[in-house]
Amino acid sequence: MAKKLYVGGLSYGTSEDTLKQTFAQAGAVESAMIIMDRATGRSKGFGFVEMSTEEEAQKAIEMFNGKELEGRTLTVNEARPMEPRPRREGGFGGGFGGRDRF
Repeated sequence: MAKKLYVGGLSYGTSEDTLKQTFAQAGAVESAMIIMDRATGRSKGFGFVEMSTEEEAQKAIEMFNGKELEGRTLTVNEARPMEPRPRREGGFGGGFGGRDRF
């Protein structure tokens, strides 16, 4: 079963291909994804790599956590499930600071 890893500390110039090729040294990579900022289109400096097996994921953590890639020190660990966040309302915080003025 595939195992998803969190990869932090990425250079803003690191590509998904570079990430995939780097982690392929530890085993078969199912997918590699860098998280991008919606507003700027620039990398947020972290991403996720999905390894084919638990053993390959553990090997990747051992090989790359604390190591340097493109001038930056990586943080690599098991990805945690995304926690639900409260829905954000549009506008500027409700318009009137939350008080009923009318």
